[in-house]
Amino acid sequence: MRKILTVIGLMMCVTLSAQDLSSCAEVLLETDSGKIRIALYNETPKHRDNFLKLVKEGFYDGVLFHRVIENFMIQTGDSTTRHAQPGELLGEAPYENYTIPAEIRFPQIFHKRGSVAAAREGDDVNPERASSMGQFYIVWGKRFNSNGLDDMEERVSRATKTLFSFPQEIREAYYKIGGTPHLDTQYTVFGEVLEGLDVVDKIQRMPGDENNRPLTDIKIIKATVIKDL
Repeated sequence: MRKILTVIGLMMCVTLSAQDLSSCAEVLLETDSGKIRIALYNETPKHRDNFLKLVKEGFYDGVLFHRVIENFMIQTGDSTTRHAQPGELLGEAPYENYTIPAEIRFPQIFHKRGSVAAAREGDDVNPERASSMGQFYIVWGKRFNSNGLDDMEERVSRATKTLFSFPQEIREAYYKIGGTPHLDTQYTVFGEVLEGLDVVDKIQRMPGDENNRPLTDIKIIKATVIKDL
């Protein structure tokens, strides 16, 4: 769905958040590149509940990571990609039945590395920034220095037509952890990777074609709720 995101081995445990995640629901994505365990934020209940619903229905089983950009993000959740043919343009499926109202919780929640966020159509047709019902991306991004974050502040200010700045603690996170700060305040982040960030790294490095589809298909074999509410 190209217009939706106009910006989109061994497991290792990576703590990316100062938030208390002990009460969060968790989902395990078993991919053909490894396992990714995700916590779903209670601060974004509409997105959390929708994601749990889709996982329980098997919506994500067999879908491809159809858009992968190195040093940016990996995107999946288009149900039509289950039967995609080699070389086929992916991600153009319409919203299946509905969208989800935006739950943007910046600065509490932001696009640090490992964040899980909802794809969406662009502001020109979606000024409310409502999210796709199914498509989501996992942030990889990069680490920034002070000058780089100053540039990102200007970019977000232009995109949102506001005077935007990052709080110092978020600047520190982008220095140390990395991410995609230019997406802040514009897309709903609703979870984060707890284990399997090495798998995300492996996928984001995969070479792709001119439409950023990996040359070798990468799929979610099975998505499972491993901790419910």
